[in-house]
Formats: sequence, structure tokens, C-alpha cells
Amino acid sequence: MLALARVVADHTDLDQDDVAILSDIVSEWHLIADLSFSDLICWVPGTDDNEFWAAAQIRPATGPTALEDDVVGDVISYDPEHLVTEAYLSEMICETSDNKLQAGIPVDVWAIPVIRDGRCLAVIERHTNQMGVRAPGALEDNYLEIADILSDMLWRGDFPYPGKTSGTTHGSGMPRIGEGIIRLNMAGVVSYASPNAVSAYRRLGLQGDLVGEDIAQLTADLLAGSEPTDQAPANLIRQRTPTTMEVETGRASVNVKIVPLTDEDGAIGTLLVCRDTTELRRRERQLVTKDATIREIHHRVKNNLQTVAALLRLQARRITSEEGATALHHAMSRVQAIAVVHEILSQSFTGRVEFDDVMDGLLRYVGDLAASRGKVNARRVGSFGEVPAAAATSLSLVLTELCQNAIEHGLSSGSGEVEVRPIRDGDTLRIEVIDNGLGLPDDFDPANTTSLGLSIVETLVSDLHGHFELGSNPDGPGARAVVTVPVG
Repeated sequence: MLALARVVADHTDLDQDDVAILSDIVSEWHLIADLSFSDLICWVPGTDDNEFWAAAQIRPATGPTALEDDVVGDVISYDPEHLVTEAYLSEMICETSDNKLQAGIPVDVWAIPVIRDGRCLAVIERHTNQMGVRAPGALEDNYLEIADILSDMLWRGDFPYPGKTSGTTHGSGMPRIGEGIIRLNMAGVVSYASPNAVSAYRRLGLQGDLVGEDIAQLTADLLAGSEPTDQAPANLIRQRTPTTMEVETGRASVNVKIVPLTDEDGAIGTLLVCRDTTELRRRERQLVTKDATIREIHHRVKNNLQTVAALLRLQARRITSEEGATALHHAMSRVQAIAVVHEILSQSFTGRVEFDDVMDGLLRYVGDLAASRGKVNARRVGSFGEVPAAAATSLSLVLTELCQNAIEHGLSSGSGEVEVRPIRDGDTLRIEVIDNGLGLPDDFDPANTTSLGLSIVETLVSDLHGHFELGSNPDGPGARAVVTVPVG
């Protein structure tokens, strides 16, 4: 679609409505390509009246290609003997069956003008590799007959269907011609069914053959045995509504594309393109079940972490030892940090985490923790960007320890400000944690400290292959901790 729009924009005077028509054709022309065993090329007239540009191309899935090269973007010049020129000027379908050689391959060519509102918008060229023509049989005969009908419909403007959608009801499982076709007469009775289509219906519960059956009634009967009963597919078949639907029983699932067939006098029958999607839907259900299970596990882990934090909080309130209460508060903060990261990770599917959300959650928690002892303004200045999920938990614990240390020691658990300043430089993340408190003692030596929090920070930063330093704030009062870690 992008190639078509680009070629049209660069080389033609066609407007957006014209592009929409051609886009609809290109989205559905695989039916003609597969049924006719042919390559299709969409030629559009250039701004120069003597040129035609190749805007789109498709190869058949049912037979060998007649065009080895990609021709999209190629240009051909006006030639009264060329089928594209002849079809464009005459506005009639033109064909040759003289087995013209293309790269040593005998090829039959059709040229189908796309006429809309009295104008020829494009010419669809059909190339059939005669060396790969299959031996005639019921399947091949029906394929070619339907291909000719759809080609005539394309010329008349009856295909694709104006104002109707033939989009699929599922994002996957779109049926292709080779996966099964059913041809219906005007009464809705099956006149031909390919072996793959018969197999698909037998998986739904069919006993016997499809030929001679009223397909809408048969589909309704098969659905009647499933719970809940859904008659919509059968009704859509009866109404010959151009669409794609799912026929699903307890036994199997079949994706069906409904293609009404017409001639100049009106409706002449219906084509159903079928695909057995039983295995596909089974795998989808398995994924849904696994996803639900994983989400439940994440939920329980989150609840368990919150329960542990609550128990630590209760214990801290009951303990009489100030040192013990402080230790429990620190443990509670670490558990809470892990819980915040886990919540974010449980919603991420890319292996990377937007760490701003994690940090903002941690800062809210740190601020709440300090609220009983003073008013602390803890804020983030700048953006972390994405951080590898494997590093997120360790980094959150590091920053929790540093923020808590800044509040308890730098601010003496009183009022003040704590800023977290992330600075990205390519795959390196530098984080500054700055407070406006009392600063570090003159004789402070990080190497000789017995602080458990700083030991945790140094260990985790080392595990992240980063660097940690702690010193006075060079730009004002207080202290500054700097963590540098790779995040590529």
C-alpha cells in the first residue's frame, strides 16, 4: 500500500479518492491472482500522457510466477500495440494467448482497465505462466471460471464491493484460495467444493459431501449443536454479504470469506473461501490462558510484597528499640521498592522499563515515609528513559537507599529537599541524588563506613557494572551521591 501511494503521488495526477479505490483493489486482488494462477501488475497513467507506472504487484500462491523481477516503480512508454495502452484507450478488457515469451517463459497476458465514474484510473495486467499450467480438472476449471468472473467484475466496478467491507473479524487467519473454496449457485446450493474446503467442514461436523447441499442451512445445522447457538454466519451466507466471518463449533473453527459473484445482469452465485483455523484458535486460547495465569501470579506476588511491608511496619511500631525500629523501616522501604518495580515490570512486555514511572512511585513513597518527621520535597528533575528490565530492581533499590539516606542523615529526618537528577548520555545513565541538608562530616570516608545502606548501594552498583561516589554538593549546601551505570 505504501509503495502504491508513493508511486501515485510521485508520478500521477490521481487524487486521494482514486488512491482509495486502487488500495481497495490491491487489498483484494490476491483472489484473482490465485484463482487465475497469474501475476498481477497495477499500471497507473503518469503525468506524462505517454507513460504508465507500475504501482503494485502480486504473485500467485497457487502456481509459478511469470515475473521473476519486482516491477514496482518501473515505467513503460506509450505503445499502441501494448496491451496496457490498448486497454487504457479502449476501456475494454484486452488479452493475448499467443504464448508471448518473457525471459524464455511462454506467458498469456490480460489487461483489465479499472473504470470508475467514466474514467480509466489504472490497468490491471494479468500474466499467466503457461509452463506451469496445471492439468485440467474440476478444481482448475472452477478456479479459472471464477477468475474470469472477478476480472469482469473488476472492470465493471463491482469488485471490490463499493461501500462494503470484506475485512476479517480476526487479526489473523485470513483465508487464501488454496486453503479451500466453495462455489454456490443462485439458490445457495454448493456446485463445487475443493478438497480442503470439504475437510474444513468435516472438522465442523459434516457427514458426507458438500456438493448439492444448501450451505447456509448446513452451516446453521452445524452451529445448532454448539453452545451458544449463533446463527449470524448462516444469515450472512444467505444474504451474500461480502465479509469475512468465523464459523465455530465445539469441534473446530473455520474462517470463511464471502465473495458475491455477478455479471452484467446481476448476481450469479457466491464464492466462499475457507480456512481451517482450529489449531490457530486453540493456540490463541492457550495464550489467553497463559496470560491470565501470569497476571494472577504477578498480582499475588504484588500482594505478598505489600503484606510483608505491612507486617514490617506493624512490627516497627511495636518494637521499643530505636535501632531495631530503624532497621525494620529500612527493610520495609526495600520491600516497597521491589514492589513498585514489580508492578511496573508486570505491565511491560518489551524487556525494557520506562523508569520515570518507577522513580516517581519511589519518591512518593519516600515522601510519605518522611512526612511524620518533617516536610520533605522529593522530586525528579529530568528523564531516565528506558532501562533494561534486568537492571530495574537493583537500580530502584540503589535509589531508595540513597534517597532514604539523604532524608535521614542529610536532612536529619527533618524538612528539606531531595532531588534526583538523571542524565542520559547514549547508553550511559548518570544519576545524581542531591539534598540541601547539613552535608557530610569533614572526616567522612565512604570506604570506612559501616552503613548497611551504603554497602547495599556499592554492591548493587558493582553488580550493574557501574560506579558510585558520595561527597559534598559542589553547587550548594548538602551532599551529592552519583551513580553511573550502563543501560544499553
